[in-house]
Amino acid sequence: MADDGARLAGRGRGVRGQLATSPWLFLAPGLLVVGGFSLYPFLSTVAHSFTDARTLTGGRFTGGANYREMLDDPMFWTGLRNSVLYVLGVVPPLVVLPLLLALLVRLRVPGIAFFRAAFYLPVVASVVVVGLIWVWLLDDRGLINALLAALGFGRVGFLGDSWLLLLSAMAVTVWKGLGYYMIVYLAALARVPRELHEACAVDGAGAVRRFLTVTVPAVRSTMVLVAALSAVNAFKVFSEVYLLAGPNGGPGGEDTTLVMLVQQAGTGLSGRVGYASALSVVVFVLTLGLMLLVLRAGRGEDR
Repeated sequence: MADDGARLAGRGRGVRGQLATSPWLFLAPGLLVVGGFSLYPFLSTVAHSFTDARTLTGGRFTGGANYREMLDDPMFWTGLRNSVLYVLGVVPPLVVLPLLLALLVRLRVPGIAFFRAAFYLPVVASVVVVGLIWVWLLDDRGLINALLAALGFGRVGFLGDSWLLLLSAMAVTVWKGLGYYMIVYLAALARVPRELHEACAVDGAGAVRRFLTVTVPAVRSTMVLVAALSAVNAFKVFSEVYLLAGPNGGPGGEDTTLVMLVQQAGTGLSGRVGYASALSVVVFVLTLGLMLLVLRAGRGEDR
């Protein structure tokens, strides 16, 4: 009997040990992926930001020299200005327009499925393909300028003027993101009780009033989420500006963004990995602060 009790106690300890380690076994693959592809690169970038490392050399510790050089670099302030302007120009349309599109495609009319697919098509299209299409449209000899010339208007240098180029890149970002955020809003609108709209309609409220008093309050948290996501993506913009402006950031580099500066500084056989890492750290801190600011502003509106 004593031997049986000892065996049962041993089995109990074994089961408890397995129960304690089983969750970690399930988490291990995910933790390895996150640690290997996210945490380690992030910590490595922070460490390299305090060195003068280059592409083929490890570099030596230089303290905050890269950050001091960054503050004295006029291109850093140009990139910061363009990134901030990009957020201000992209976020409001991406908060409002997808909501209006979501309301539109909810209408039960013949052929609405085609429009849903058409609005979502830019989301699944490659950003490179989208950029090349817009370059073809906006070029001095492109389709839009050809139409303007046919109508008797002068040609517009969309890709030759720094401000028009930045606005054109914003338009590409908005156009490509409309379908994605439309789907997000459709999921939020599906949770809005139909009875609220019917009650407002009985009280004599028109479509605009129902939109402002029922729809907007019901999806306000989703609007904050869309604002945060679109702000972070806009602040980290690279592909649209790179494809329209080229690797040098447009005329005189006036359309360079912060992420483009990281690419310019850190690529090539003589790339300044240390300086590019410092830029990346600054971009991360600013992006995190921007996201927290948007979320806090949205939380303040809900009170």
